[in-house]
Amino acid sequence: MYQDVRLERAESRRKACQNHYLPKRILHSGRITDNLRRDAGWSMAQAQNRRADPIDERILWELRRDASQTNAALAARVGLSPSATHARVRALRESGALGSAHADVDFAALGLPLQAIVAVKLRAQARPAIKTYAEKVSRLPNVLNLFFLGGQTDFLIHVVTTSPEQLRDFVATRLSMDPAVASTETQIVFDWVRTSARAAGFDDMRGPIG
Repeated sequence: MYQDVRLERAESRRKACQNHYLPKRILHSGRITDNLRRDAGWSMAQAQNRRADPIDERILWELRRDASQTNAALAARVGLSPSATHARVRALRESGALGSAHADVDFAALGLPLQAIVAVKLRAQARPAIKTYAEKVSRLPNVLNLFFLGGQTDFLIHVVTTSPEQLRDFVATRLSMDPAVASTETQIVFDWVRTSARAAGFDDMRGPIG
C-alpha cells in the first residue's frame, strides 16, 4: 500500500512537470528541484495563461536578433540556466508566441534576381471568399509573402521571379486572370534593407512615438 501511494505521488508530480512544459531530461523519479522551478520562473498558471513575462520577452528579443544561436548562448544572454531557457523556449513555441526560424536566402544567387510587390483588389462579389483566395495564392511557388490589408487594396503579394518576362506572365496568368480579381498593380523592388534591432527591447517599440 505504501508503495502504491509513492507511485501515485510520483505520477502526479510527473504530470505537473509536463504541465510546466519542462523537458523530459530534467525529470527524475517524478520530482523537480525547487532551484530549477525558481530558475525557470514558469508557474502552472503562467503556462495555462500563456502570457509572456519580461524574461520571455528578453528571450524572444534575443531570438529575433539571432535565431541561429545555441540554447547555451541564449541562456547566457538572458541570465538563465540552459535547462530553464529550453523550458521557456518550448513553452513559447507551444503557446504560439514563437514561430519557426527562417534563413535569409539570396534569391539572385539562385537565378531569381527580380522581386516585386503586386497589389490585388478583389471583386465585390468575391469578398466572402477572401480566405480561400489567400490560401490559393500562398501556395503559388513564386510567392514569398502575402499581406491582407484594409482599404482599397485587399492584398499585397511579394513575389520573386527570374526576369521581367516571368514576372509579367506570373501576374497575367496566376493573378489577373483569376475570376476573383478586379485589378492588379505591380511595383518592382529595386532593393531592400533588413533593419537591425535598434531598440533595447519590446518596451521601446511599445513606447510613445517622438
